[in-house]
Amino acid sequence: MHDKQPRTSTPNTLPEVITRYLTAHRAHDTASAITAFTREATVIDDGNTYEGTEAIRGWLNRSATEFTYTIHLTGAQQTDATHYIATHHLEGDFPGGTIDLRYRFTLRDGLIERLVIEP
Repeated sequence: MHDKQPRTSTPNTLPEVITRYLTAHRAHDTASAITAFTREATVIDDGNTYEGTEAIRGWLNRSATEFTYTIHLTGAQQTDATHYIATHHLEGDFPGGTIDLRYRFTLRDGLIERLVIEP
């Protein structure tokens, strides 16, 4: 991308590694979700930082069982060659009941190096 302007994407145009992670996460398939991350990856969610695949595996297992919710991809954006944002709408039994979250992905060598989840 030469103009450095964010481009709207669709779920079909997100990189395979992101769609693989999102599909596995939605299905609570930790084993498949973890394969989308680099060994040194970092996830930041709800004010907590998880570094490395073992910490991320623990976070994935907890997030799959802590609350019951539905998740719907409402938008996607590519900000440059390695950065993507996937916006999701969640509804469930967590405090507040609904929230829109941005999943900000940084890719390296075809895998997720960093994921920041925030409103």
